[in-house]
Amino acid sequence: MNQFKFIRYLFALLMIGLMVGVSDWLGEKEIIFPEIAALILGLWIIDKKVWIISRPMVVLLMTVSALFGILLVRYSPMPLFVNLAISFIFTSLCLFFSRTNLIPIISASMLPVLLATHSWIYPLSVFSMSLVLVGVQWIFEQIGWRKYVNVSSKKSLCRHTLVHWLKLLVGFLFIAAIPVYIGKMYFIVPPLVVTFVEFASSAAGFRKRPVQIFFLLVVSASLGALFQYVLHGVLGFSEVYTVLLLFACLFLFIELLGEAFAPACAIALIPMIIPPQNVALYPLQVAGGAAIFLLVAMVFFLKCYRWKRAHLWVCFVPEFLRSRILGPSKRAVR
Repeated sequence: MNQFKFIRYLFALLMIGLMVGVSDWLGEKEIIFPEIAALILGLWIIDKKVWIISRPMVVLLMTVSALFGILLVRYSPMPLFVNLAISFIFTSLCLFFSRTNLIPIISASMLPVLLATHSWIYPLSVFSMSLVLVGVQWIFEQIGWRKYVNVSSKKSLCRHTLVHWLKLLVGFLFIAAIPVYIGKMYFIVPPLVVTFVEFASSAAGFRKRPVQIFFLLVVSASLGALFQYVLHGVLGFSEVYTVLLLFACLFLFIELLGEAFAPACAIALIPMIIPPQNVALYPLQVAGGAAIFLLVAMVFFLKCYRWKRAHLWVCFVPEFLRSRILGPSKRAVR
């Protein structure tokens, strides 16, 4: 890790700690927006184009999506399942017509619906933090602390059809039906929905490592639940110290793993905004939801059953296991 990336990690910790600190000081949980942690990873830490979108559009789409989620909670008479579908449709249309791939806006709209958040503080918080994120990213690029990435090329515009988004809607509703019916909402926490859409829509290399991504999501959920339950709940650490220690460990784990996947950061932060009695089972529900979302994306969208055997081997068997199974001589041949 170079010194500039280390500095960006420090600023990331500062930003997350500030968000949680202000929330604790004002007594407003709605200020904590887990997807901000994912945006921090994508906009500050990763030195490549994660999302095809301009900075003003980041602020606009995140804010509009958060506001739409609050409006659904406050004024829609429809049941939860229908409101989740409306939220998904709205953000899908935003992505389709803007020709961008800022998929975290799905989480911005869906989170208040899932958690029944109705405070206007939530969209105000999303707007403020999104503005800070893109502003600091610009500063990082100007002073050379982050590699400049051009995202304005028209050749890079996302061109998924409405049929593709309709298929994603059907897939999401198919997965969400049972959790909503039985009231186990953490099977479909918004960062998992973002993961599902990313796998089904993106051309990024992480789609070739579903097992590794599943492992990262489960570890992130487990760390988030463990730190919230033990450090904050049992030992009495403040939420600020808890979240700083949590993300210091998570960022270190991401560096050691060599796999940065933005939704994992949001997954880790959600235990801070759910009822304490639900924290212990949160990782299990995330694990189940992640497995189902990834399976549906791989089978019905990536059509992994058509892949060659060598491709499947690389995708579904982690590298450290492949190296042990093949042995030194076979690795040399490959």
